[in-house]
Amino acid sequence: MRSQKLLVILLVLSLLVVLAGGCGQSKPKSYKIGLFSPTTGFAAADGTSALHGAELAVQYINDHGGINGVKVELVHYDDAAKPDQAVNVAHKLIEQDKVIAAVSGSYSGATRAASAVFQDAGVPMVAAYAVHPEITKTGDKIWRVGTLAVVEGKVGGALAVDKLGAKKIALLTIDNDFGTSLANAFKEYVTAKGAEIVFEEKYPLGEKEFRPILNRIKEANPDVVYASGYYNEAANIVRQAKEVGLNAQIIGQEGYDSPKFLELAGDAAEGVIITTDLNRDSDREITQWFIKTYKEKYNLDADMVGASTFDAVMVLAYAIEKGGTKADGIVKALGELKDFEKAATGPFYKFTPGREVMRPLGAQVVKGGAFHFFAEFDDPALITPPW
Repeated sequence: MRSQKLLVILLVLSLLVVLAGGCGQSKPKSYKIGLFSPTTGFAAADGTSALHGAELAVQYINDHGGINGVKVELVHYDDAAKPDQAVNVAHKLIEQDKVIAAVSGSYSGATRAASAVFQDAGVPMVAAYAVHPEITKTGDKIWRVGTLAVVEGKVGGALAVDKLGAKKIALLTIDNDFGTSLANAFKEYVTAKGAEIVFEEKYPLGEKEFRPILNRIKEANPDVVYASGYYNEAANIVRQAKEVGLNAQIIGQEGYDSPKFLELAGDAAEGVIITTDLNRDSDREITQWFIKTYKEKYNLDADMVGASTFDAVMVLAYAIEKGGTKADGIVKALGELKDFEKAATGPFYKFTPGREVMRPLGAQVVKGGAFHFFAEFDDPALITPPW
């Protein structure tokens, strides 16, 4: 009888040890968030900025206690801004790395391709800065913190006609999802306001020689040139515009928002105005922390791409904290987000039913070789996404 009692006591103690050990392991070592961005190829500067922004978000989150006490782990792969590579990376993040959510730090084509993979797998994905309208229409797991092209193009139109008083406008559009989406929204807004499109032409990605087009634009004598492009094309456009004596105000977009644009364009960048999410002159604490820490850590000036990717990780961390690690909880928390302040490009007012962020959008002007505040647009008629 005594031996039986001893056996029972030992069994109970063993069970308690097992339970205690289980309790000690109730939290995972980390929460994995995936990131894909182009760190090689023509978009390497932007993709590297995206990676830096995500790394800073993870640093900020973990330095402030993680997500409910659990550290965040970033899993990153290069997609070279190619849709087929983005698809492969998405499968790898989901099937091999078991991420609970992901961020696109890539361009629209790659983001559109990868978003379908994440949607089908039931893994939430947030697009950091890709602008194409179809991205969030992929499904209920796909969200965006960057400004939708329809909104940015409209704000660009307001900048041209309402702020600058342009009556005659030239459109020079990069022939891809990014450029076409922006140009369509811009053109709709300015023509409704009575401005005249006096010149319109598209050019291919990677174009380097713009002088023939710019001379024809010069002959059209516009007040404003709305020229879409990434930092390489943008630098060539503004340098060559100066060479041919085109004096019209050049308006760019977030594709210009890179230290590489300023470096490559040199003095020709002076006076260029762009629509962008990042206000370098903001007095918001999180914005200044991001700008200062980015410079200290990478010895580079922060840009919109890095800031938007920082924000995408921060928003996902918020949603995981509020909604748990399951996809439905994350999606629900994103849908209920209100007045989110922990964003370098924020604040974010809310997400629309179409999973687009509603937030103010700014314009920056190049002065003294750096981007500075020019205007902010917060009129709901301008900044409210159409879905």
